[in-house]
Amino acid sequence: MDLLRFATAGSVDDGKSTLIGRLLLDSKAIFEDQLEAVEATSQSRGYDYTDLALLTDGLRSEREQGITIDVAYRYFATPSRKFIIADTPGHVQYTRNMVTGASTADLGLVLVDARQGLTEQSRRHAVILSLLRVPHLVLAVNKMDLVDYDQKVYDSIHEEFTAFATKLNIPDLEVIPISALKGDNVVTRSEQMDWYSGPTLMHHLENVHVASDRDLVDVRFPVQYVIRPKSDAYHDYRGYAGRVAGGVLKPGDEVMALPSGLTSRIAGIDLFDKEVSEAFPPMSVTVRLEDDIDVSRGDMLCRPQNAPKPSQDIDAMICWMTNTPLSPRQKLAIKHTTRTGRALVKDIQYRLDVNTLHRDQDTKQLGLNEIGRVQLRTTVPLLCDPYVKNRTTGSFILIDEATGVTVGAGMINSNS
Repeated sequence: MDLLRFATAGSVDDGKSTLIGRLLLDSKAIFEDQLEAVEATSQSRGYDYTDLALLTDGLRSEREQGITIDVAYRYFATPSRKFIIADTPGHVQYTRNMVTGASTADLGLVLVDARQGLTEQSRRHAVILSLLRVPHLVLAVNKMDLVDYDQKVYDSIHEEFTAFATKLNIPDLEVIPISALKGDNVVTRSEQMDWYSGPTLMHHLENVHVASDRDLVDVRFPVQYVIRPKSDAYHDYRGYAGRVAGGVLKPGDEVMALPSGLTSRIAGIDLFDKEVSEAFPPMSVTVRLEDDIDVSRGDMLCRPQNAPKPSQDIDAMICWMTNTPLSPRQKLAIKHTTRTGRALVKDIQYRLDVNTLHRDQDTKQLGLNEIGRVQLRTTVPLLCDPYVKNRTTGSFILIDEATGVTVGAGMINSNS
């Protein structure tokens, strides 16, 4: 069954957690005892309604403050599709959490309060989703029930956001008026907004086409693990396990292993306990080769005539995720696909103001939750592509070697 990963974003009190609770409830994805517990909690707090946000705000501090802090992942399915939701925080101080949740998303869902209209945070979330190259964006105009389902309010927000989106890289935009609390246009069509002729939110999520968003041309297979069972049943078995990051792999195809440059042909592709005729993103498979060539973790299989250029000089946009600022000459560990090494920060070119898109070229550091353009020099060649071409081979993380903590997430602009 097809899978859609989507990330929610919005300002505080825009109703993200309530919307996810409504999606889970109306799609029959929660158990009766869960709903009863939420109803009991809502009643004990004196609420006039069942607070569906309690289904997702799992941390006690989140429940107490009525905000989302951590990235909460929720899973549900309908007859036509499986879904993974990343409920990301709205506060500016949790930008790093939003980047984490949206980095693997096929679709970004930005909520705005119909009473407030577009806010600075709404624009910031759209900019971040655009930077992360999330190919589909939905602007959900929530709380339409509190503005008496007024079409003029919706039209005004629609027009303002569409004009703003033209400055960003957003290939697919849908604007939907909803009420997460009442359920209008979430799963079922609203009788209160007969002036709206577009899809409901659930219909759009079920039918948005994401298969063509993945790179099916450039073969990229980072090797995660070499499988050698050494058993009587699989005495001479040697397979290379990993997740396909790009292109389509088939038995008989000629491939080249990087960085060695040795070539062979694919003898077979195994998926758990069966052999498959092809593999494509984001399948996790084991590839067997006809020749016994030297391939290990961190290497990459690709086409001989279409290989990424190994590079140690990396130009990237980085979201900094820790309190200690990022400074030139700093040394960090770097992890790119299945390859690890060390990186030196050569230069910080500018800090990007995600609210105004202004580039501060006088900056000397990147602070917590800030995004900037950085030049790196790595100890090992990275087998990478530009992020705009391949989100998997075009991204990496930076790690503090002393603590093992992930301190930065990067998107590669180019390599030389």
